[in-house]
Amino acid sequence: MPAAMTTSPSVKTSPGLGPKLLLCLAATWLVWGSTYLAIKVALVSLPPFFQMGSRFLVAGVLLAGWMRWRGTPWPDRRQWRNALLIGGLMLGGGMGGTATAEQTVGSGLVVAFIAVMPLMIAGLNLLWGERPTRLESLGIAFGLAGVLLLTQGQGFGASPAGLLAISVACASWAVGSVLSQRSLPLAPGAMGFASEMLAGGVVLMGLSLLGGETLPAQVEPRALWAWAYLVVFGSLIAFNAYMVLLAEASAGLASSYSFVNPVIAMLLGVTLAGEHISGPEWLAAGVVLLGVVLLLTGRRRPAAR
Repeated sequence: MPAAMTTSPSVKTSPGLGPKLLLCLAATWLVWGSTYLAIKVALVSLPPFFQMGSRFLVAGVLLAGWMRWRGTPWPDRRQWRNALLIGGLMLGGGMGGTATAEQTVGSGLVVAFIAVMPLMIAGLNLLWGERPTRLESLGIAFGLAGVLLLTQGQGFGASPAGLLAISVACASWAVGSVLSQRSLPLAPGAMGFASEMLAGGVVLMGLSLLGGETLPAQVEPRALWAWAYLVVFGSLIAFNAYMVLLAEASAGLASSYSFVNPVIAMLLGVTLAGEHISGPEWLAAGVVLLGVVLLLTGRRRPAAR
């Protein structure tokens, strides 16, 4: 679940997709789509909250150190408070719940469920009077119908605990995303994301301690490689690519990962991890993706300044 960022209200125009934007798109599509399989591989030796907490703490220290070296000031007290609240929701509840769900549910089904995130965020924005367009409403309806179908499949049906974990994860991520944009802004730029990772990592490590998570006597090398992949590619490279897209491309293009990631994750889960996804579950995932596409297509464009 990539972190939400606040975008400028002005319309971004570009004469075309240059090499830099194409590379950024590839990063958000392929890297983020592959992180769900990496989470499952790391779970072989690293329990869910410890895995996520250590991942975000290391990534946060690296990014914050880099920004400080470049002269960026630390967040102020209010921004740290916001980082703790947003990081607790999005990383503690969102990413922690995702890793917990993947203990009993295939990574492909988990990310197909997560694809409903833009629909949940659109629903929460109703509290601020932001009404969806007709096409957005249709997308929300398709997305919810797809999720209902998906939860009836054999993957989620065999794991009520996994279904509960991913439901909590999606709700936490959606609430944190909306609050970060509406009322709890982080420090500007990459330092804000670094503070969110640091604060969220602390929350996740606290949950790990409260849950009594322990490491095995010997950590498998593939789990360590998967963890390192999540730190470098998932938390640092892909997110920075996303920030470039937000700054230089349209919001719709930047958000396109939300309907590409599930396809990538499901294909990787089947081909590399031997996960089984039934025909009805593929159909349900397709309905969810159609809902997301309709939502992104029907999103209102802000007026140019």
